[in-house]
Amino acid sequence: MTNEELWTLFPIVLAPHDPLWTNRYAAAADRMVDALGRDRVVRISHIGSTAVPGLVAKPTIDVLLEVFPDTDIAAMDAAFDSIGFRASPQPNHPAPHRMYLKGYTPEGFRGQVFHVHVRYAGDWDEYYFRVWLLEHPETAEAYAGLKRELKRSCEHDRDGYTDKKTAFVREVTMRARAAYGSRYRPSASSGGMSGI
Repeated sequence: MTNEELWTLFPIVLAPHDPLWTNRYAAAADRMVDALGRDRVVRISHIGSTAVPGLVAKPTIDVLLEVFPDTDIAAMDAAFDSIGFRASPQPNHPAPHRMYLKGYTPEGFRGQVFHVHVRYAGDWDEYYFRVWLLEHPETAEAYAGLKRELKRSCEHDRDGYTDKKTAFVREVTMRARAAYGSRYRPSASSGGMSGI
């Protein structure tokens, strides 16, 4: 299938914030941790626009899963497969940078769509960006405006939509990193499992 065919099948869709996204994330996170084993997960968290109340979003729940350096990639693939997630190749990013997807079918979207981003602990850019949006409503509103504009111009160009948000996301993340420092280091007292 060509990119154009994929983008027609899976266009950019924006929706008002849905409070159910938080519950769906929590239920899916529990299933992921159970499948992987709690001792194999450093931390799992709801990230992306669906994690920011009031923010218009693609109705895709993004999850950040932090894993240990000795993670068995084949075992992780099998665990995700057992709960209905499919590995998505990330040729430009070495393991453990992985993505697992759910909700994509040959006929289009089906059910709740999930993107699980797997990283080593310490790769926290998504946290910084999310919390900055939560704590700075004016930035969240600017981001919403950018997303609406890009939906109009890139509805059937998912790569273009993502690429054209990159400069905004990078600039906000750099500001947040400078302000928050190492705020997102997993706490030893929480066993490392607390989501953010």
